[in-house]
Amino acid sequence: MVKTFLAHDLLWGMNPQQLPADAPTWVSEALSAGHPVVVRRALCAPGQIAVGVRGPLREQRFATVMAVEAIQRRVKPEDLCHVVSDRDLPALRALNQLRPMLDGWGFVWGISGSAGFELASGVQALHERSDLDLILRTPQPLSRAQAQELVKIFDTAACQVDMQLQTPFGAVALREWAGPARRVLLKNAHQACLVMDPWNPQEQAA
Repeated sequence: MVKTFLAHDLLWGMNPQQLPADAPTWVSEALSAGHPVVVRRALCAPGQIAVGVRGPLREQRFATVMAVEAIQRRVKPEDLCHVVSDRDLPALRALNQLRPMLDGWGFVWGISGSAGFELASGVQALHERSDLDLILRTPQPLSRAQAQELVKIFDTAACQVDMQLQTPFGAVALREWAGPARRVLLKNAHQACLVMDPWNPQEQAA
């Protein structure tokens, strides 16, 4: 069964009253300002979904859970592919540069991280040194040669570009899959483990 919500989805509707008592003040302030939370990979009780709250500083990330019934709006990374911004920053220039190629690649792609957060919410989260975080939905295998081709293209961009390949069994970093290691780290809600093939994780190296 396909999950309704996937990692990197942005959700609106959580308020400070839903936070645990020990949540830092900045978390309540972010929710009070109407900021979305981001779905994260973790198991939780039925009727709840694991989410993270972003603060204005890089180190301000708070993991918690949200009641599914509280969700008012959802934006997926792929919903943001053609959202434009008038801010002139390296990550956004890189996005403008890469968008035509990604549109023609044949896979569903999306924007996550700070760029996705800013494009979805209008809250300024990017700065001059921000990376561009992308996802690629890969229900079918992406070869290592294809991954290496993508990395070469990304390395011509205006900033560091990091992409996660979203396989049916979890996520793997594009740069890791393009690298020389026989095994790569596959992450899902249950665990993070080293596998030889992210699309067939049972075939693990000895």
